[in-house]
Amino acid sequence: MDKKIERKSRKLEMLLWSIALPGFGQLLNRKFVKGVLLVVLEFAVNVFGNLNQAIVLSFHGEIQEAIQQTNYLWFMFYPCLYLFAIWDAYKDTGGGQKPFAYLPFVFAAYIGTVGVAFSPVLKIFGYLIGPVWLPIISIPIGLIIGALIRWILIKCYTSEDAR
Repeated sequence: MDKKIERKSRKLEMLLWSIALPGFGQLLNRKFVKGVLLVVLEFAVNVFGNLNQAIVLSFHGEIQEAIQQTNYLWFMFYPCLYLFAIWDAYKDTGGGQKPFAYLPFVFAAYIGTVGVAFSPVLKIFGYLIGPVWLPIISIPIGLIIGALIRWILIKCYTSEDAR
């Protein structure tokens, strides 16, 4: 039982470090080239997309200013980079072995990117959500859509096997 808990703990550790900063999970998994590349890419997208400035402004409720400060041509890359780093670190630790386990991560990246694209104009209940909060809200939606598609595919394939 201790080995099973240890493996689960390690997978969770990689997920959490990758959420903290893309590339950290890879570095902890001793995938140094991939880890450094992801950290450098995260840094580049963050700096050129003005992501930190957008985060600070968004946390202060200055959504319109956050929108004006955001370089969307760079920021569009962030959800895919972020979720790929999380998935990759998890997978390198032995996670994601079940069929179609990648789908929630992939759809979270897709829908998160759509959230970035619509963040300057989309209002929810009359409120402009902005470049930080709309992608954050979009990611769980993408996870749910990906999990649902995964479930459907598993049902389809298992019913084919039963025939």
